[in-house]
Amino acid sequence: MEILIASKNKGKIKEIKDYFITFGASSLLKKIKLITFEETPNYPDIEEGDADFLENAILKAKKTAEATGRITLADDSGLCVDILGGMPGVISSIYAGENANDLQNRLKLLDELAQFTEPSLRTARFVCHMVLWDPEGGLLNKSEGICEGRIGFVEKGTGGFGYDPIFIPEGSMLTMAEISPEDKNIISHRGKALMKMVYFLTAYVDSNS
Repeated sequence: MEILIASKNKGKIKEIKDYFITFGASSLLKKIKLITFEETPNYPDIEEGDADFLENAILKAKKTAEATGRITLADDSGLCVDILGGMPGVISSIYAGENANDLQNRLKLLDELAQFTEPSLRTARFVCHMVLWDPEGGLLNKSEGICEGRIGFVEKGTGGFGYDPIFIPEGSMLTMAEISPEDKNIISHRGKALMKMVYFLTAYVDSNS
């Protein structure tokens, strides 16, 4: 069974693939193949909405599955900072502008939080909603993952992507960018959503094989 990852974000694609390799049941990995936009004719460009993470994930999964005729795995995720009213939220990837890169987004966030010098005022969380969609049968499964933490004062670490160099998970002194990929996949919002999705896929693939 081929499953299309509905993303052009290579950092996200790598995390998903790494999760399946590291934590996916060996029997499941023998029965599915994860493919990407680079291997898929008619891969669509989809304009995301600004409602919420789940609606965006459903939109991406549904539209991509319909355009390609493949079972599709999509997620929408982002960083929500409490003192900023949940921003940047669904616009995390374009927080500093439509064509902003990860560094520009991080610098904008750090600048907006500069006046808040107490760590307790910088609480935040990564949120991920994940959806599996069948072009013929519709919604197969959805899952959610949340990683609580806070925003640091300076960038640290070279791993990960996005806001990882300034996000410190709850109970840790290290940023997400300083944590090993294996440990990150255990505690991250995407890793938690993927864990639930792997459980579903294991049963689903067995019942359809």
